[in-house]
Amino acid sequence: MGQTGWMRLVQRHWSWGLAAVAAVCCLATILVFAPGYLSPDSLDQLRQAEGRKPLTDWHPPVLSLVWRALIAVTGSIASLLVLQCLVFWAALWVLARCVWRLTASRGGSLAVLGLGLLPFVLTFVGVVWKDVHAAFALLAACSVAFTGLLLRDRDPRPAVRWGLLWLGVLFLAYAMLVRKNAFLAAIPVFVMLVLALWGAPGRRTWVMCAAALVAGLVVPAAAVSLFAAPLQTKQGAQIMLDDLVHVLPVDELRSADVSPALRDRLVASARECERVGALSDAYWACYRRPADGLRGDSGEITSLWLREMSGHVPQYLQYRLLLFTTLLFETDYPYKAGVTRNDLGVEVAHPRLEDMLGTYVKGMARDLPWLFRGWFWLAVALALALRPGKGVFAMPVRALGISSAAYVLGYLPIMPATDYRYVYWPAIACSLGLLLLWLGRGTPPPRPASPGATAGRALTAHRPADAGDQSPTH
Repeated sequence: MGQTGWMRLVQRHWSWGLAAVAAVCCLATILVFAPGYLSPDSLDQLRQAEGRKPLTDWHPPVLSLVWRALIAVTGSIASLLVLQCLVFWAALWVLARCVWRLTASRGGSLAVLGLGLLPFVLTFVGVVWKDVHAAFALLAACSVAFTGLLLRDRDPRPAVRWGLLWLGVLFLAYAMLVRKNAFLAAIPVFVMLVLALWGAPGRRTWVMCAAALVAGLVVPAAAVSLFAAPLQTKQGAQIMLDDLVHVLPVDELRSADVSPALRDRLVASARECERVGALSDAYWACYRRPADGLRGDSGEITSLWLREMSGHVPQYLQYRLLLFTTLLFETDYPYKAGVTRNDLGVEVAHPRLEDMLGTYVKGMARDLPWLFRGWFWLAVALALALRPGKGVFAMPVRALGISSAAYVLGYLPIMPATDYRYVYWPAIACSLGLLLLWLGRGTPPPRPASPGATAGRALTAHRPADAGDQSPTH
């Protein structure tokens, strides 16, 4: 076979080669992380999934319910690890394939898969956290949008477009159900999805798509509340508790108009947080928790917060800005090692592989710490949102930038800690955005389409790399 014939063979089967690489990476990831790295939060949700404790809403019950269903089908707690790794690598493969078809760049498509092996991305791929599930669901929605972008010049049937929309809505709804503040990141991705599918959708299309998103979110949320009936824990009061014990002076807490028991707990919490140097997360670090957690205190905590914060606006803003700058410049917890000690008998399946991963991630965090800092990804997000380029990927790049920036900034009033996982989605999205910005610089931008125009007129036709005898250009 001559060189020309070999090139044609590679062109024809490159997508399957990408699939093979993604499959190998997926299997390796599952092997390294098996049965899934579990923090105390993860173990709490596992106990709920196995029915060892009642289902609660302290953590999103949808994750525990999905895990429960998977355990019922497979009999293995590692099934959730397998699912999240499959979603992650399948999403990257779809994105890589779309990049290949739109740019004919084999190196670019491989680079998309390579994003999954970067230390600041790989670090949490197998950790069972709601932050990780939200990030992977958003990434999967992006892959659906890119599929729409690829098919748009082929003028797919309406059923195909709406099918892709509902698939994207499914991922977006799960992201918001599993992490409430993912709403801020999901809306720009939703806009990207609609624009990718319709080019220049009219008002009626926007309304119908928005209705689909609302239905995709409200229906499963109502079903979980009605049929699973998770125990209400009033977890939202945790943020207000942080504000009260860090903003109000101890003397004011002593005279607070609340029950004596809560007053004593608030005073003791403020003193303990100061003693141990806990800037946030007072409920776990400093609060003398009653047997019912926050359920009994939440009403009084909420009322006190509403009364007092209006009179302490400068102090409140200073505290929240201090905490937020700590997230940006002293981002903590870049790596979650193995499985936390537990009474369930769960252990890491391959300790030496865990050590290898820890060396890789923590070594990079030490050598290039800015890759694990919130300020860096916020700066990249703003740059992508403001300067997305002019190529075929300009619209997705801007959407990824806006999504990332909104997600980070949204933590300003609600952030309970300074963990890297709170900027995990921006790290993934911005890495993808930077790569797309680079790959799209030589491609023509899509032609503008009038509202209601067919999708085929909305995008410059890109001849597939494996069409006919045309050789791809880089």
